[in-house]
Amino acid sequence: MATRFLLAFAICRLIVTVGLTLDPTELLRLEVEGVLSVEPADLGAASRDFGGMQNAEPLAVLHPGSAEDVARLIKAAYESGQGFTVSARGHGHSIKGQATTANGVVVQMSGSTKVAPPRVSEKFMYVDVWGGELWVDVLSSTLKYGLAPKSWTDYLYLSVGGTLSNAGISGQAFNHGPQISNIYELDVVTGKGELLTCTPKQNSELYHAVLGGLGQFGIITRARIALEKAPHRVRWIRVLYSNFSAFTQDQEYLISLHGQPATKKFDYVEGFVIVDEGLINNWRSSFFSPGNPVKISSLNADGGVLYCLEITKNYQESNSNAIDEEVGALLKKLNFIPSSEFTTDLPYVDFLDRVHKAELKLRSKNLWDVPHPWLNLFVPKSRIGDFDKGVFKGILGNKTSGPILIYPMNKKKWVAKSSTVTPDEDIFYLVAFLRSALDNGDETRTLNHLTNQNNRILRFCSDAGIKAKQYLPHYTTQQQWMDHFGDKWTLFSKRKLEFDPKNILATGQRIFTPFFNPSAPLL
Repeated sequence: MATRFLLAFAICRLIVTVGLTLDPTELLRLEVEGVLSVEPADLGAASRDFGGMQNAEPLAVLHPGSAEDVARLIKAAYESGQGFTVSARGHGHSIKGQATTANGVVVQMSGSTKVAPPRVSEKFMYVDVWGGELWVDVLSSTLKYGLAPKSWTDYLYLSVGGTLSNAGISGQAFNHGPQISNIYELDVVTGKGELLTCTPKQNSELYHAVLGGLGQFGIITRARIALEKAPHRVRWIRVLYSNFSAFTQDQEYLISLHGQPATKKFDYVEGFVIVDEGLINNWRSSFFSPGNPVKISSLNADGGVLYCLEITKNYQESNSNAIDEEVGALLKKLNFIPSSEFTTDLPYVDFLDRVHKAELKLRSKNLWDVPHPWLNLFVPKSRIGDFDKGVFKGILGNKTSGPILIYPMNKKKWVAKSSTVTPDEDIFYLVAFLRSALDNGDETRTLNHLTNQNNRILRFCSDAGIKAKQYLPHYTTQQQWMDHFGDKWTLFSKRKLEFDPKNILATGQRIFTPFFNPSAPLL
């Protein structure tokens, strides 16, 4: 009763202050197994995200107890006379408020204690998980059976539904494809409130729409994820390059081995760009002796920039005697700086969870909850050299304010019918500027400076005719979204009309305007 009173009070306050047209009884009548909350702490958490640059407070937050709760909420929104929006939120790792909604309801998918736990099938090598389950918890559940998902993101504290709504990529993508290429089955609640099971053959249009669909067609409440035998340990190797062409040629050679037996390829291929003199010494424990600081200039860096190749090889403890020979044979074919090789062995879980350890260090220094003006681009292979000259050796100068990832992927490993957009070449690169804005007196680390630099990078690509595509995209007009999707726009908008005809879902993406709010400006 108290919750209903608070909800009614909150809605009435919004009607008075912002002119909300929602009939309060539409939410008050909603019966759920979980909790429909208007607690200030819940509203505040749902109004923010990891990016720290947007803020939109919802009307209420649903902590669902089941997929049926999600269906009831969306059905109420769809059948509402006035209407309200619904956005799914996992761990809140979006950058520009994509998972927020003003004057609507946020479905807090992660953190629910009432939903079913992961269920592993050893026989058929899959795991069924709740859409809000974090990947780190998926891993914990599958390792009990000696199994693990095939494809990962670098950071495990993301929700399954969140990464599948984008793609889910890391250094394994060249071999297994992104996470969306490793999904057998989904349960999805559409924008009409229908709870449907979909596979590549059953409700296939919805299946392909939702994968990489930016939350536009439904909320993923269950995913069936492909598994493989989990390795025990990882050989983790980092090597440096001073020549960009040698660096990219080696990366492209390594991902070309994806069809080879496991003994003749690496399992993970990523890379970093190092343009900051301080950064290499911060990482020197990974490459050099702490008592012997190294300057970029001492390694004859091309244009003052170094490139780090990061590769791993998984192995079982029973096969540890063969790992040296397998790794050595692969390294002999690469053209890195010989003195820069660093190798370590560690448990498989520790490697997968490596970013979380960095997070804990940043949190201890109050450097985690800061703005993150990240920019992620897919750059076609044919233009990556031009990108290097114009951005790494040009726009960036000698300050980065965070990691810059660069690694190639094989387009054939991606689901062509999904909603994701990639460059129209067989090989393309992820270039990810994962930077943090700091107010520490250094102008080059401010949010304004980094945002302007991102815009310069995008303008450079446009002016140079580099047909890059944003990953985790953010645009502010529908025309920009149409340009982003290109030939896929017609299918994307057709799917939207079929599965979310009132444009209720994921309005924080700013792709479509809800039909029930005619006073809102068209994007």
